[in-house]
Amino acid sequence: MTPKLVADIQPPYYTAVFTSVRPEAPEGYSETSSRMQEIVRDIPGFLGYETARTPGGIGITVAYFRDLESLDAWRLDTEHQAAKAYGREHWYESYSVHIGKVERSYSFERE
Repeated sequence: MTPKLVADIQPPYYTAVFTSVRPEAPEGYSETSSRMQEIVRDIPGFLGYETARTPGGIGITVAYFRDLESLDAWRLDTEHQAAKAYGREHWYESYSVHIGKVERSYSFERE
């Protein structure tokens, strides 16, 4: 299966870029990650996400939202807040979050 990128979103929209350092497969992470994916998909205005991880433990997830209200709904979700707190305590060595407004975007896909 070829990975599918998020594309063809009409600007403006917003991104939340989450960059982290953590061990490869900490206990409970996979289950929590799956649950967070379920929750965010139900937020009106959520457009999709892409994620990648290096063998050295650096991960990057970019989530796309139609507007700041939908991004704030994700940030303020109680299960998401609990997962973030647990992650700081048990999984992550460090992380950063960058919020941006996309004013222009384009894509390419080989036929």
